[in-house]
Amino acid sequence: MFWQYPEIKFLMGHDPQLKWVVSGMVLTQLLACYMVHELSWKWVLFWAYAFGGCINHSLTLAIHDISHNVAFGTKRALWNRWFAMFANLPIGLPYSASFKKYHIDHHRYLGGDGLDVDIPTDLEGWFFCTPARKVLWLFLQPLFYALRPLVVNPKPVTRLEMLNAVVQFVVDIIIYYFWGLKPIVYLIAGSILCMGLHPISGHFIAEHYMFMKGHETYSYYGPLNLITFNVGYHMEHHDFPSIPGSKLPEVRDWLYSFVFRNTWY
Repeated sequence: MFWQYPEIKFLMGHDPQLKWVVSGMVLTQLLACYMVHELSWKWVLFWAYAFGGCINHSLTLAIHDISHNVAFGTKRALWNRWFAMFANLPIGLPYSASFKKYHIDHHRYLGGDGLDVDIPTDLEGWFFCTPARKVLWLFLQPLFYALRPLVVNPKPVTRLEMLNAVVQFVVDIIIYYFWGLKPIVYLIAGSILCMGLHPISGHFIAEHYMFMKGHETYSYYGPLNLITFNVGYHMEHHDFPSIPGSKLPEVRDWLYSFVFRNTWY
């Protein structure tokens, strides 16, 4: 029923600032690659967790936003796919094209067994059922996130995925040629660590793990949204996926106002 309201329709569309923010983050990581190439290994891993991991996690959420065509708009869908590959570069492993392919099903079949690959499998729920095992699951979450789609709902490899892989590995090889192995480890280790036992990773649990039966989606309105493209506004995002993350707080404000007006009168 909300589609009839111009206040909501006005928020839909692309975010003209997103491409500049993401480009700045990618360039920051490339600069960091140069800066870590002469550090000792312990400092490479420290900065991968404390700094690079934060940026890479944020970039995965930028890729999430871009998958909804909010970087350049729906009329330039292919531009969004290419830009997502650019945002993918600091992550170290090809990811963006595959994410887009499966994320559509996540929205279309939210909570559907065998269709929504963001939902843990029955085997995961059965085995990781004690506090110690849950900590282990959090540590291994990047592995489950990457492999679960191949088990639950495998799909054919697309040309965009192959292009994503070629572009990613060419850039990795160039970085290795100029600065050696440490920058590659910095990027990939940061990506893996930031998706596991990392403060920013709390949004994975907050978004889609059922604390109340029948409620598949939750929202978080805390300060981490400032560095995660407002991914915490997750109920708002699922209601209006074509609205950029930067405008989701406005959706929440409007919804509260709408409920208040209709309750008051």
